[in-house]
Amino acid sequence: MGKWIRCDSLTDVARRWRRAACLWALAVLSAGTLQAQGLSLGNGVLLTEKEQAYLAANNPVTFCVDPDWWPFEVIDPNGRHVGIGADLLALTAERVGLQLRLHITRTWEESLAASKSGQCTLMSFLNRTPEREEWLIFTEPLLIDPNVVIAREDTPLVSDLGALRGKSVALPAGTAVQERLQRDYPHLTLVQTSNETEAMRLVNERKADLTIRSLIVASHTIKTEGWFNLRVAGQVPEYDNLLRIGVAQSEVTLRNLLNKGVATLTAQDRARAVERQVEIKAVTAVVTDYASVLWLAALMVVAGLTSMWWMRKLQLLNAQLQRLSVTDQLTRLTNRHGLDQALPGELERVRRYQRPMSVILLDIDHFKCINDEMGHLMGDKVLAEFARLLQAGARQVDTVCRWGGEEFLIVCHETPPDQARELAERLLTAVRRHAFPCGRRVTASAGVAWAFDTDNVLSLEARADAALYEAKTTGRDRVCMAREPQRV
Repeated sequence: MGKWIRCDSLTDVARRWRRAACLWALAVLSAGTLQAQGLSLGNGVLLTEKEQAYLAANNPVTFCVDPDWWPFEVIDPNGRHVGIGADLLALTAERVGLQLRLHITRTWEESLAASKSGQCTLMSFLNRTPEREEWLIFTEPLLIDPNVVIAREDTPLVSDLGALRGKSVALPAGTAVQERLQRDYPHLTLVQTSNETEAMRLVNERKADLTIRSLIVASHTIKTEGWFNLRVAGQVPEYDNLLRIGVAQSEVTLRNLLNKGVATLTAQDRARAVERQVEIKAVTAVVTDYASVLWLAALMVVAGLTSMWWMRKLQLLNAQLQRLSVTDQLTRLTNRHGLDQALPGELERVRRYQRPMSVILLDIDHFKCINDEMGHLMGDKVLAEFARLLQAGARQVDTVCRWGGEEFLIVCHETPPDQARELAERLLTAVRRHAFPCGRRVTASAGVAWAFDTDNVLSLEARADAALYEAKTTGRDRVCMAREPQRV
């Protein structure tokens, strides 16, 4: 016999065994290749050898939290970390195989001090600020939550903090909002408190004019404390909470590892974490004193009427919160959150009905110079004026949004790219000719992209952003067209 056995000389059983052996060998080879590239945890996360070595050498990792920031995070009487941030941090760590050990503190200031001194490697749930970047590096956001102005119900809507001369703002000490407010609005009087609830209590008791707090925290506290004479009086532009994990500057591998866990968090994961902590729980009491039944019935009537009034107040509050969550307070345009809610449906319409749609991404040229030389208040006036120009120049069918900072995005429905380019050129001409309140010539750059069947929100926005980048790097004050997506 020769060296090779002919396939047609094998029995059926032999064929099956040989096939099984081949499949097993392929599996071993595939596993070996994967091991060479990194370790897969079975949930889509692939760890490098360096990250595996880090986990082997450093588990568990010590972390600090804000012990009194409900519903985001607290340390409960049993010494456990609980809340929205706790759930998201635990989920992130679990998905990369990281074990955590809580360093217990009594206050947020103690946690900051412990982080600076190296007693904890992580800070669980916080905004990135220039001051904190002195000792921390940050992951991508675990959760994005807008900050809103909370005031008494007789306070007019607040559209510009710069106009609030002589007003007092109650804020918990050591927070990112306090740090930013001191820098951007030094004319406001800051009243430091030890926690969120105390800040809102001072506003409720007229000991402070307003507070600026998270939308989630504010709505939860107003409901649970029964402070229905408080209301959301505005949203602070550019003050959204981008809540991240802070990591000691030397721990770059750990930060990269955590980013892989953050990338696995879905919208459903985040929604479940929020809903689990801010749900309204009803408590039922059993009445055993039958002599009090008549009094109880009367009280129930009064309570029912009061509850109806409160429910109406809550409905109005919730509607206001929903409206504010998708509206940019400075420009009154749809904000990025509102756009991200609407754009997937528009792209689905493009795919289903084969209708054209384009987007124009615009950026004010050298806007940082206006802020640096003339102050943030003048910068806000230029942004508001720029937004009005876009609204006046766009068509009624277009959707004008504030994309973030000095960037604006226009969704051009039923519009092919050549028409979108014409519109962008007209808008840049209007900006160029307009007399802005800063007293200097203002120009803008624009990138135009159009939707393809294969586009999702991120790919369409990315192509528009690349076109805008080309416009800014080739001289500014011009329109550039996006490239078509690569065909796979």
